[in-house]
Amino acid sequence: MHKKDITSREDIFLLVSKFYEKVRKDTVLGPFFNNSIKDWDAHLQHLTTFWESSLFLKTRYYGNPLEVHVNVDKANNNTITELHFGLWLNLWHQTIDELFEGEYANNAKRRARKMGTFLYLKIFEARRS
Repeated sequence: MHKKDITSREDIFLLVSKFYEKVRKDTVLGPFFNNSIKDWDAHLQHLTTFWESSLFLKTRYYGNPLEVHVNVDKANNNTITELHFGLWLNLWHQTIDELFEGEYANNAKRRARKMGTFLYLKIFEARRS
């Protein structure tokens, strides 16, 4: 079956929503997210805007993902590891593959991989300061 590519905010919202359904149920990742995020509806909209700006370069995203992730790591006694980022990335790829295919879908995978690497390195650096 041929799947469509990611082409709109609605597509991104579907991707983000389905992805975080999996994350919230995951026994390893779920506690980090479920203990940190109090308003899931607002969070999903915020992340939709983030990915929309990242993929389509049309929307402005206002936020600091690095600061948020460093603070979540601190709140969890610096226990975020490369395992967590690997699980997160695998679920992201799995969700994209279930829903979409095409250049924007592939770009969403590449950007997530780069972002995960960057965030993990910055979290590790923040532990030393």
